[in-house]
Amino acid sequence: MNSQLAFVFPGQGSQKIGMLAELASANPLVEQTFQEASDTLGYDCWKLVQEGEQDAINLTERTQPILLTSSIAIWRLWQQHGGPIPMAMAGHSLGEWSALVCANVVSFSDAVEIVRARGAFMQQAVPVGVGAMAAIMGIDDSIVIDACRDAAQGQIVAAVNFNAPGQVVIAGDAAAVGRAIDICKKAGAKRAVELPVSAPFHTTLMTPAAENLAALVAEKTFSAPTIPVVHNVHAQTEANPEAIKALMLEQIYKPVLWVDCVKGLSERGARTLIECGPGRVLNGLSKRIDRDLTSLATDDVASLENALTSI
Repeated sequence: MNSQLAFVFPGQGSQKIGMLAELASANPLVEQTFQEASDTLGYDCWKLVQEGEQDAINLTERTQPILLTSSIAIWRLWQQHGGPIPMAMAGHSLGEWSALVCANVVSFSDAVEIVRARGAFMQQAVPVGVGAMAAIMGIDDSIVIDACRDAAQGQIVAAVNFNAPGQVVIAGDAAAVGRAIDICKKAGAKRAVELPVSAPFHTTLMTPAAENLAALVAEKTFSAPTIPVVHNVHAQTEANPEAIKALMLEQIYKPVLWVDCVKGLSERGARTLIECGPGRVLNGLSKRIDRDLTSLATDDVASLENALTSI
């Protein structure tokens, strides 16, 4: 175990057609991992990722297992190449499930089944068009929180993703989100834009999704993590498997405290963060949260080799 190394796993928004193609051409382990997921899902998710349409992989119940599988494939490559074990992990929203698989809390096949259902229940919880999300940039978190309170007017709107200093995502009822955007702009936000998503994730509007997912999570076997995972809900680690199940249900309707998660990894001694999954969104956020952290990607052959040789 490398005491200065931590892994972080991306969530929704990192998916794109053709992702991991180069890694797959260099190592059959990638497609083998996707085949395992396909056996659980009942469709060819590698073909979907490589030859499908972007709109198809943006459907939440498909996005979630696809991104989970991508992260697990890269983690397996890391292990195959003899990469050191990190001293801790964290995942952004959906990415927390990837962290739990890599920390041996839950099996890959069970996690694929869970996140497919998670995505479906999250989409069903709020009809398309009723909810919205927006990114607010360039003002303090406290101003965003106050704006949401003032904009609610009997509806739901809240700060839900604390992604980096000066970058907060809000979500809730579409009209209330619109009012909050206007308030934030008047308060000096550099940008306040609605995001192209189909549901208001991480708000209390998602409570039905957590309730629906509870039975499936309850029947799965969870184990104590072999690598500590810093959880989105409270930016702390948890060793009790049943407590982890509860946290993963809460995570659906509670904010993602990503800034606190990254700070928590740093406080544990992390000096290098490896983003284990497609894209480099978390690399960018990590640099804004703590400039002393080195952030490395793994989504193509060159970046994976660089990460392996840099540790």
